[in-house]
Amino acid sequence: MKKIVTLSLMLVTLAFSATFASAQRYFPQQERYNQDRRNDRRDDRNRRNNRVRTVTQTRIVRQGFRTYRETIQIKYLPNGRTQTKVISRTRVR
Repeated sequence: MKKIVTLSLMLVTLAFSATFASAQRYFPQQERYNQDRRNDRRDDRNRRNNRVRTVTQTRIVRQGFRTYRETIQIKYLPNGRTQTKVISRTRVR
């Protein structure tokens, strides 16, 4: 009697696990979904790198005996170049 119960329990467990294994195998849309998300992240990263990044900074500059505080705007272009533009210059001393 015990042998029959254990044998039937083993068969039920095997059949149950086999159905889940086959069900996981036949969901290609999940794999496609993961691949699409990976491509979307890659596209976002490329899109971020193609933007112009603008930063505003201040610096102290000496010209002869005079000292100025300059506010400058730096643009970082996607090709690696930078453009610097002086927005304002005020005398410090």
